[in-house]
Order: sequence, then structure tokens, then C-alpha cells
Amino acid sequence: MVTIIDYGAGNIKSVERAFAELGVKTLVTADPAQVRKGGKLVFPGVGAAPQAMDNLHRTSLGAVIKQAFAAGTPILGICIGAQVALGSSEEGDTPCLGLIPGKTVRFRLSDPRLKVPHMGWNEVCAVKSHPLLDGIKPGDEFYFVHSYYPQPASLEHVYALSDHGGDFCCAIGLRNLFATQFHPEKSGRLGLQLLERFVKWDGGQRGA
Repeated sequence: MVTIIDYGAGNIKSVERAFAELGVKTLVTADPAQVRKGGKLVFPGVGAAPQAMDNLHRTSLGAVIKQAFAAGTPILGICIGAQVALGSSEEGDTPCLGLIPGKTVRFRLSDPRLKVPHMGWNEVCAVKSHPLLDGIKPGDEFYFVHSYYPQPASLEHVYALSDHGGDFCCAIGLRNLFATQFHPEKSGRLGLQLLERFVKWDGGQRGA
């Protein structure tokens, strides 16, 4: 069973459908007690960091996610779920969960032909091995929709890069937490394979 945390940040249905396609049972819940009992947690989201953090504080789900991280529960963050895992976000100058040291920053592009938000398919290049990235090859593309991206304080926590006017971090991790700026649930076969690896993941860093 995979528990999908519903904290009002949207994108829940597409995540639920992706796991259903894999034949994986999910529980979508906003109940902190149910999240505490979850063996594996998915922390998705789209939208703005300030509203996401307001919702997490209001519902106490932010504190529950921190507890789950400390307890070693495998956690997958997606999009906003990756951004607010860091210490702060430039979006609204927002303090975030602080699970991984660093901040979320906005694209600053010098090429006027490039647009923000960055939207569409783009190559994801693994720079460190991780169980959830097993099998990703040069040229493999995933789907993105975002104006901000995670910037960990240490390269130790950067697992993959993509390019939009220059390299940017698109996957981060620390112990039992792994998070992607791209949307595996919208990334076809490759995204489903990543979600399937998460289902099998015990939270360890084999190969890291």
C-alpha cells in the first residue's frame, strides 16, 4: 500500500491513476493519523510554495512528514513536494520543511527564446546512482512543468540534472527521501518504471 498525502496542492488524481496502472493499491488521505501509519509515502503537488506550506502547517501534515522522514519511512516527493523539502523557497520567501539543506530558486534565463515556466519533455541525466534511477539512460526524457527548482546546499544531495538555459537540479535525495522536480506520473513508461521502483524501495541508498 502506498499512501498519497493530500494537502490541497493538487495533482493527486494523476498520481493515483499511475499507481493503479501498476496494479498498486493506494490510500489518498489528508488525515495525519493515516499518514503516520503509511508504510510508503508520496508527497506530490503543483502550484505555489507559500500556499503549499500554509496547507501543511494548517493540517499538521508538515510535522507528520518530518516525523516520517526521521523514522525512516520511504518518501517520494514530486514537483512542489521536492521544492518544499528544502529549507526555503524564493517563491514568496517561504520557509519550508528543511528535510534537506538548501533552497528552491527561480529560473533566471539569459536566452530570451526560453520561457518560464519550463514546460514539456526534457532529458534527465543521473549524476549519482540511486535505486529509483536504476535503468535511466542518456537521452531518457521526463515531463516538467515548473518555474522554480531545488538547489541543495551540497552536491551530495543532487542525483539528477536537466537543462533549461543551463543545468539545473531535477532530483534530490537524502536517506529515505527521494524527490523529483519532474512528474513521473505524467512521464509515460519511464515514469511508471520509476514509481514501480519506489514501491519496491526500502528507503536505503544502495549504489549511492
